[in-house]
Amino acid sequence: MNKQPVLQPVQSLNRRPQPNKLFRRIWKDRYLILIGLPGLLYFLIYRYAPMAGLYMAFIDFSPFQGIRGSPWVGLMHFRRIFEDPEILRVLWNTLTISFLQIAFAFPVPILLALMLNELRSQVYKRIIQSVVYLPHFLSWVVVIGICVVFLKGDGLINNLTQQWFGWDSVPYLTNPDYFKPIVVLQVIWKEAGWGTIIFLAALAGVNPQLYEAAVMDGANRFRQIWHITLPAIRSTIVILLILRLGSVLDSGFEQIFLMLNPFNMDTGNVLDTYVFHKGIQQSDYSFATAVGLFKGTVGLVLVVFANFLAKRFGEEGVY
Repeated sequence: MNKQPVLQPVQSLNRRPQPNKLFRRIWKDRYLILIGLPGLLYFLIYRYAPMAGLYMAFIDFSPFQGIRGSPWVGLMHFRRIFEDPEILRVLWNTLTISFLQIAFAFPVPILLALMLNELRSQVYKRIIQSVVYLPHFLSWVVVIGICVVFLKGDGLINNLTQQWFGWDSVPYLTNPDYFKPIVVLQVIWKEAGWGTIIFLAALAGVNPQLYEAAVMDGANRFRQIWHITLPAIRSTIVILLILRLGSVLDSGFEQIFLMLNPFNMDTGNVLDTYVFHKGIQQSDYSFATAVGLFKGTVGLVLVVFANFLAKRFGEEGVY
């Protein structure tokens, strides 16, 4: 009995790799690529390219010897971070200010967005939005200048309290106890309105029929907010909270630096200003680079951990 030859499957010509397929897709999406190109270049130039300078954290950098001529010291500068007695106080100040901002400044845009969403007059709503957005476009130099005018010894606040209540002048700017509350209030005033944009965009996607059904069931305004509005923006809140945790060691250099003075240095000196004093004023570039790398590593770990917890609780997370 003759055996039939086994026929080998013939691959279709359409399955062959096409060298110009990638170029066709690029040409097809050329306008989308052009739109995203500035953002891509920004991250490549200002975010990824400077990472080459992290090599300085592992050498004893000297401007006269250069990066290649400076001796390799390994993890010596990272050991200095934990051996420096000042770093514990600076780290405590940084964490305290960051968690105060998360606890008090982070919920404010959510509450503001909920209140704006309840307004029925569109004209009044737009006026309020414009007013609360405006401080975001002011630089920290202007914000701190306004704060100094209001809170200095002979400023507006002290003059009003002396005239109305007969109180003594309060040194708001030099008393260390007032430093952290003032910093948090400044962040709320400057950024709360801008933060509402994301939450208002999320609220715009809520189905109006859900509110109509809730009204038919007898739910009042607070019940509608609790059972419809807040669950609709819960994933947005979680994502923004995860991203905020990634910058928990970044308290904002400009704001803190402009608020510091010899009287509140012990309370207000954070990692950003500490790196500035070490790296720029004392020319300890390698140690300042090591501290910056330490900040980035801690932020990455917090983002990964917070994203893991968010997924365990059924949320989408960042990735």
